[in-house]
Amino acid sequence: MRVLRSQPGRALVAGRGERREVATALVGDVAPGAWLLVFIDSAREVISAARAAEVDATLDLLQAALGAAPWPTAPAAAPFKLPSTMSAAELAALAGRTLETGS
Repeated sequence: MRVLRSQPGRALVAGRGERREVATALVGDVAPGAWLLVFIDSAREVISAARAAEVDATLDLLQAALGAAPWPTAPAAAPFKLPSTMSAAELAALAGRTLETGS
């Protein structure tokens, strides 16, 4: 979530369609514009904008897998490959096997 406003020990943040106040005791003072990894109502870590985008893409995929949202239009934005997009050789390697021998 992105910091909109901060004061000692608290920050107003926005992200994923919501806006709320979170505790910042674990991360210290934060400036407006900073990105925070938030769990429940507490900031757990200050993260980069790139990391925030990765977390967002992962949460989109999770919501889609749970049937709570449509599949993202750009699943390639995720920092990993889904098995459904892998070739047979990549799936075999994922399982610790090779296609040639099957072992």
